[in-house]
Amino acid sequence: MILFIMMLGLNSRLAEYFRLSSQKEEMEMRISYLKSTQMAIETQIAYANSDKAVEEWARTFERNILPGDQVIIPIPPGDVTPEVNYLATQEPESLENWQVWWELFFK
Repeated sequence: MILFIMMLGLNSRLAEYFRLSSQKEEMEMRISYLKSTQMAIETQIAYANSDKAVEEWARTFERNILPGDQVIIPIPPGDVTPEVNYLATQEPESLENWQVWWELFFK
């Protein structure tokens, strides 16, 4: 009887051990994902604080230029009317009621 009780205790301890082991592996995987995310964010922060990022932002979004740059601004011609192409849509064929029922039951 004592051996049976000891085996039940051992069984519950083993089940708890395997459950905790699987949770440990899952948490280690989540930690590695979070560390890689942290590294990616730190890289983005370092780039955002760099002079190259500021210059890229100024040239792209604010359209600032440096002395010596040649500015080219494309201007569309004023007398051009945009051409609109319409696609013809098919109209559904009209069926009689008996044809609709025929299609429902026999096809």
